Amino acid sequence: MTDVFDDIRRACGTVAERATFVRLVHERIPAYAASLAAHRVPVPKLDTEHHYVADDASTLAYFLILDAVNFGSGWSPLVRKRPGSSLYFSVAMALRDHFLNQGPISADQLAGATAEDCARIFDQDMRDDQIARLMELFARSWNQLGTLLGDRFAGDPERFVGAASGSAARLVAMLAEMGMYHDVANYHGLSVPLYKRAQITVADLALALGGRGLGAFADLDRLTIFADNLIPHVLRLDGVLRYDPALVNRIESGELILPGSPEEIEIRAVAVAATEVIVAELRAAGQMVAAKDLDHLLWHRGQDPVYKARLRHRCRSTAY
Repeated sequence: MTDVFDDIRRACGTVAERATFVRLVHERIPAYAASLAAHRVPVPKLDTEHHYVADDASTLAYFLILDAVNFGSGWSPLVRKRPGSSLYFSVAMALRDHFLNQGPISADQLAGATAEDCARIFDQDMRDDQIARLMELFARSWNQLGTLLGDRFAGDPERFVGAASGSAARLVAMLAEMGMYHDVANYHGLSVPLYKRAQITVADLALALGGRGLGAFADLDRLTIFADNLIPHVLRLDGVLRYDPALVNRIESGELILPGSPEEIEIRAVAVAATEVIVAELRAAGQMVAAKDLDHLLWHRGQDPVYKARLRHRCRSTAY
């Protein structure tokens, strides 16, 4: 019986076969996998400095609410950030402070949240039309989550996560019922699910709860990478992905790539397909890693100045 992870892998593999803007350089895989095998995969640790961590119920609610607004990289140059912090960590710390000062946000509050509420919590200037648009999208995502929790789970985030019965695939599918989580692209008639935020929500809950209780997912290692704009960037600079030269020029000139365009879908989907081949190569060599482990390794690699010195693609999407 297939599940959402099978669907993601199958669709991304098909995109990789048909792609015209982004090519997986298969001949680079063996040497690249061997180079990765020489590095110890960093063990994910719960970041208590930038995130809210308290009792299990409040911690679960925090990460569920945080990942509902874990997007906006295409707006990042415009967003007011905390000193020395990225967009993600600025949002995470602002929400942490709100939880510390005013307590967890209830389902009713989420359902009724406005763009102005989000701008206040995240310290953004609504006079900027683009920022106002991002705050509207943040509010819409919270509205959908709050309504789902209120209508079907008595407003209780723990009941919602518990309904997945310890299945990462089921929780991803449940999250994807909300429009703001429905990260499915149409690639020349092919439906391509990617579900970046839904998958990272599962990973975050597992990490935040120590893999126990509602953070225990029997199929956690079946997650794919979390397809955004950083992992493909790392793979391109490492020579595993090769972009059409015109696409490289557009990215490096700062041009926004349209969400749902063939090139944007290919960037994300071919990156998923590439990491699946790399994982298979690593396993064949005796290193038992999962795609989520490879995502963690490549994300850390992407923090190196050599990767930060080059522009990655920007896309104003609610997926990442």
